[in-house]
Amino acid sequence: MTPALLAITLTFGVTLCYVAVCAASPFGPCRKCRGWGFRMKTDRKGRLKRGKDCRRCRATGKRVRVGRHLYNLWLRTYRAGTDTPRPEGSR
Repeated sequence: MTPALLAITLTFGVTLCYVAVCAASPFGPCRKCRGWGFRMKTDRKGRLKRGKDCRRCRATGKRVRVGRHLYNLWLRTYRAGTDTPRPEGSR
């Protein structure tokens, strides 16, 4: 197997696995708060305490995966493009 064919096969396999992950679990943990919903702070003694709610995920700890976001954009564009009204007199 040539290196180019191997690279294409591996890229296709990784892409297919990511599509399966996005379909099975469209939400992933938030990268900013690591899925907690808030940032951890330390007080002056060095003890951990709860910080403010995460603005990126709105304190849910979840975010939409990039692949799912792209699919949602494509679906919204497809639906907007196919709902065009027909001209009068045509069927």
